[in-house]
Amino acid sequence: MKTVIAIGAAALLTAAGPALAGPALCGPQTPPAAARDAGNPALAAILADYEAYLRANDPITAGMEGDRAALSRLPDVSRAFELAQEPVLKGFADRLTAIDPAALTEDERLNHALLSWVVQRSRDRIPLDVDRIGAFNSEGGPGQSMAYVASVTRIASRADAEAWIARLEAMPKFYLDQLDSARRGLDSGLVQPRSVVEGALSLMEPEAAYAGEIDPLLKPLLDLPDSIPAAEQPAMVAVAALTVAEGVAPAREAWVRFLRDEYLPRAPESLGVVHRPGGRELYAFLTRGYTTTDLTPDQIHQIGLEEVARIRARMETEMRAAGWTGDFAGFLAFLRSDPQFYATTREGLLEKASEMAKRADDGLPALFATLPRTPYGVRPVPAEIEANYTTGRYFSGSMETGVAGGYMLNTSRLDQRPLYELPALTLHEAVPGHHLQIALQQEAEAGPYFRKSVDVTAFTEGWGLYAEFLGEEMGFYRTPYERFGRLSYEMWRACRLVADTGLHWLGWDIEQARACFRDNSALAPHNIETELQRYIGWPGQATAYKIGEIRLRAIRSRAERALGERFDVRRFHDALLVDGPLPLGLLDARMDRWIAEEAGRSAD
Repeated sequence: MKTVIAIGAAALLTAAGPALAGPALCGPQTPPAAARDAGNPALAAILADYEAYLRANDPITAGMEGDRAALSRLPDVSRAFELAQEPVLKGFADRLTAIDPAALTEDERLNHALLSWVVQRSRDRIPLDVDRIGAFNSEGGPGQSMAYVASVTRIASRADAEAWIARLEAMPKFYLDQLDSARRGLDSGLVQPRSVVEGALSLMEPEAAYAGEIDPLLKPLLDLPDSIPAAEQPAMVAVAALTVAEGVAPAREAWVRFLRDEYLPRAPESLGVVHRPGGRELYAFLTRGYTTTDLTPDQIHQIGLEEVARIRARMETEMRAAGWTGDFAGFLAFLRSDPQFYATTREGLLEKASEMAKRADDGLPALFATLPRTPYGVRPVPAEIEANYTTGRYFSGSMETGVAGGYMLNTSRLDQRPLYELPALTLHEAVPGHHLQIALQQEAEAGPYFRKSVDVTAFTEGWGLYAEFLGEEMGFYRTPYERFGRLSYEMWRACRLVADTGLHWLGWDIEQARACFRDNSALAPHNIETELQRYIGWPGQATAYKIGEIRLRAIRSRAERALGERFDVRRFHDALLVDGPLPLGLLDARMDRWIAEEAGRSAD
């Protein structure tokens, strides 16, 4: 399980993209509507059983999907529970293998192939015990994950309040199960380096000192609805506060003691998992999972080097368009230091991002035939986590629970948040990036339940980077500086391929990894250091972005070449997005079929 701050509930609960664990399901359950509609009875039964499996054991997503009972539960993240899933997952795999894909319709074959991929990825993960190193990273641990859940929890009734208190009661086990995972890592040598431990402690120590209303876990109860009588509200809040004080607070303190007194003294200075027992096998598995390809780390590294050279040439062109006559290093120094490129207040930065987000909304109908119902807002990253947090991120919303999506903007260290990067960031995190893609995935009606939350990082993050490219078609970048900022963000993702593989496969030190970002992008120094610690503590995830974007743009190029003037970008984007993300191999096959169908439709 992944216990880092994530873009959504499904991502919160999956480290290398496994299916969630659950109880054995002996026979077919009552099929949900989407599964009952499947033409093949055997596949329909599997989809129904897998839906029951996910709803039972991914209560975060199930709650956001409107399952009221799930709102009172948290997932079991213990190692014993994970180990118990191998026979359950094997049962799903065997049932899927028994179905002849040739007997299925095209849509059924796709669901069969995707679920087979998800189940196999889950099974492959179990022997590696990934949670040993995934229980925390530089952005924190279970406390920061639970603060995320609190931030997307809306109390609209007494039942909602009681459900949240029940989740508070379940949190000590959630904390301690992940502490056990970190302890297994310490005992087996699969450990985070000292710099990551120090970053995690910088967040967990203040968390352990929370008191009263400032505690993020109590914030959902601070504005209770009128449907709960005013005379009863203080008692309800008091129960929640006592639950946190007597249950969660000791678990937080246990984490701090463990990291400070046991883990930190044994944390090595060496950075990459290549230096840990079994690290090469683990990293190869993680990159395959995150990129959804069979690319080796060496191949990924080479792709990164080639992309760095290609993007650097375009950056030189935009630098000259800005009127700069000096060298590239001088231009980067100018961008990083000139006050014209920086907001002077937190509110000013939020206002700039909000204007850009609304301008992005204005450009959507020209590119997309289907848009999501769920709105989104522009919000600051919570102060308690902003110091070690990335520049921006997306928090998914839920129409069922009345929560809008959130484009989260880090408003700390304003001298490190350049405005020339803000357009690309906005397009990536809000629209047409994560909010549009994830909200459409959540709202998909035709497919089976598991596709509403399936975690395919290469697609999701590849789409976010592709959305930055779409800004060029939207006319979104208004100056050479903003176009350079877009390219700098693309360079950032290319350097990720170089640095992540360098750290975790080639055994680089931090200066070797830092050089690509410092010398080729306009990223501010603070952001570079924050990002490097993220890659060190979260092996492989950073490789998904550029690999996914390269494939998405290649698919579009194929469609444009094949269809010529008949290419309709709105129909193309619908075909990519409306049914949800796919691993890149399945996506290639799906979109090649779409191209052939479009060619036939146009010919008619």
